[in-house]
Amino acid sequence: MRKPRLFVSFSGGRSSAYMAQWIKRTMGETHDLLFVFANTGQEHEETLKFVKRCDEAFGLGVVWIEADVQFGVRSSTKHRVVTFETASRNGLPFEHVIQKYGIPNQKFPHCTRELKLNPMYSYVDSVWPERDYQIAVGLRVDEQRRRRKDADFTRIVYPLMDWHPIDKEDVNAWWEQQPFTLNLTERQGNCVWCWKKSDRKHLLNLADDPESYEFPDRMEKLYPDAGAGNGGRVFFRGNRSTQDLIALSQIVIPDERMGSRDDEDGGCSESCEAFGEQQLDLFDEVAA
Repeated sequence: MRKPRLFVSFSGGRSSAYMAQWIKRTMGETHDLLFVFANTGQEHEETLKFVKRCDEAFGLGVVWIEADVQFGVRSSTKHRVVTFETASRNGLPFEHVIQKYGIPNQKFPHCTRELKLNPMYSYVDSVWPERDYQIAVGLRVDEQRRRRKDADFTRIVYPLMDWHPIDKEDVNAWWEQQPFTLNLTERQGNCVWCWKKSDRKHLLNLADDPESYEFPDRMEKLYPDAGAGNGGRVFFRGNRSTQDLIALSQIVIPDERMGSRDDEDGGCSESCEAFGEQQLDLFDEVAA
């Protein structure tokens, strides 16, 4: 009799990594496990190093994939398999998505779908075409508001909510006892300039790492009219461009004491969880 299949979506954050090692340790003998990390080409280098370190330390066998955009055909994004060494660092997968679908923002939130969800489904379907697997997502028990209403239908499970309930404080305490951790602050996240972040986080990140905003600035200049919908798209909240954010950072002094409001970031924290919100049904065919 075949073992149950569990596809583990490894986002590259601390909670996701905790979930991955717990699943490997407690379910490795009872389930067929598949750990997948989707690289957008704009992940922080520390995220890539962390994924590699976790893979080696916990014996996960992580499969690294990137988006393979299907130009000239009505087809959703497929996948290509890469490695830590060959994974894009220059944003090329992201640029390809922008070329076809346009710049993502609050009105056109397709980047997670095309850079993570569709490539992941494409890869897992190539291994388990029967689609008889569950999808493990690393949301914690203190993130109940991010649980998908259609989780049962889409076969999404939340081990850190339901099987091994644990909150953010517990996860951080566990990593403090480990010989390594993710060397990023939560506001940096694995995509420092993610358009979902609040203005507060952008101002702080611009002060620390202005070079990270060179990519969105270049995309806005190269592809303002790409994709369907109104032309002249920009990334950020309030219809702000990267240059608008930079100009704002020059007149507003960012301060960590501004405080953190979790609900202002649309689910963006230390990592981009592909299955965190109502994004895509398991059996949907997304076409351009």
